[in-house]
Amino acid sequence: MASQTHSAMLQRVKTGNGFIAALDQSGGSTPQALQHYGIEPDQYNGDEEMFAKVHEMRTRIITSAVFDSTRILGAILFENTLDRNIEGIPSAEFLWQKKQIVPFLKVDKGLALENNGAQLMNPMPQLDTLLSKASAQNVFGTKMRSVIKKADSTGITEVVQQQFEVGKQIIAAGLIPIIEPEVDINSPDKSDSEAILRTEILKQLNTLPDTQQVMLKLSLPNEADFYKPLVDHPRVLKVVALSGGYPLEDANVKLAANHGIIASFSRVLTNGLSAQQSDDSFNATLNSTIESIYQSSLT
Repeated sequence: MASQTHSAMLQRVKTGNGFIAALDQSGGSTPQALQHYGIEPDQYNGDEEMFAKVHEMRTRIITSAVFDSTRILGAILFENTLDRNIEGIPSAEFLWQKKQIVPFLKVDKGLALENNGAQLMNPMPQLDTLLSKASAQNVFGTKMRSVIKKADSTGITEVVQQQFEVGKQIIAAGLIPIIEPEVDINSPDKSDSEAILRTEILKQLNTLPDTQQVMLKLSLPNEADFYKPLVDHPRVLKVVALSGGYPLEDANVKLAANHGIIASFSRVLTNGLSAQQSDDSFNATLNSTIESIYQSSLT
């Protein structure tokens, strides 16, 4: 990536208002995302048609006039979207050139089976190749997700160590990693998991040299401002929150109570949108959702 472009994006993420739109549902979650959007499985055949349909949906969102840089700071894409164009321009380039929205790329290859109450990321043998491709298309950063289901210190430590290990590989490629150790919102000992997680993340942050920064994507905590030490840490560029299955209204209330954290919502962002809507109805619904998430991200 050109250093000038990277610097402009870095400044935008550091100082700009708004939230990060997570448009990165990949293979496994795409059928549900399409169904949510009013496109049934019998309306496409095979993966290629499915991904073409979901790209149409994302293109409609991204090209909407209400999807703008005054309220949206960045957008997370997945590799298939990176490989496609929007209005004749590669998707990541379109976001930055036409919208001044910072592009991120989901790089993980899904989750391993649960062990010690957590799911690590699957191996990513092609990561360096993917990072080179992302960098060539002026992608600013990456996102990768693990899941914590129980307050097991062994499992949580393994998750955080793996995230930072891969994060360092991403930093070495000139990109900013979004480290996402999601705590399952339905976990019976969620608060305990959050306490262990915060400690382990702080340990890893304190090992980074002062020339390096990461972003964190975390489940909304049970206790407001619980992650303030992470928000304030000099090695953290930004802390963003996932909605994690909370309804939009609940997610917004919880987000507003966590100062300095912005949204990176996925499922709730597309609430109420459907392929059958007129453009006016589609844009009005999207505008209302974006505005509510934006306001909650300002605290």
